[in-house]
Amino acid sequence: MLDPSAPKNALDLVPNQLLETKNQGDTYLKFELARQTPAVLSMTQAQEVIVLAPSRLTPMPNMPPYVMGLLNRRSRVLWVIDLARMLGLPGVETNVQQYSIIIIGNESATLGLIVVAVEGVVRLTSECIQSPLEQLSLSIVPYLRGCILQEQEILLLLDGEAIMRNANQ
Repeated sequence: MLDPSAPKNALDLVPNQLLETKNQGDTYLKFELARQTPAVLSMTQAQEVIVLAPSRLTPMPNMPPYVMGLLNRRSRVLWVIDLARMLGLPGVETNVQQYSIIIIGNESATLGLIVVAVEGVVRLTSECIQSPLEQLSLSIVPYLRGCILQEQEILLLLDGEAIMRNANQ
């Protein structure tokens, strides 16, 4: 005979307090912007992540050095940029087998951002966001919504709208 007080599924075994804290905060896509530079971008701005061979990009002449080319994605053509280079950091390696690309967009445009690596999704509360630290390069500050001190690292909270505005200039 079954015990009516026995747990019905695995979630019944998890304390309620743990479940409540786990789902707090907004979701962010965590990635490595440049070597040893972790960053996050709101999942409301990130549309998808793709891995792509560099040969799939069509280079365009007379563009800023951070513009890597054009990409035809689902019958839409979008610009792809090296995000780290646009922000004044060392850019991604160009002699790689594939690029990690984050597709961001708003109502009027879509843009591909090449990053070193995509690490996953994290939840962060607005209370943990701090103003940009003084040690950061001034070229990055206009693209930041803040910084997050998390465990052993500082995450840069990037502003997708500011990135879109600058890339379209």
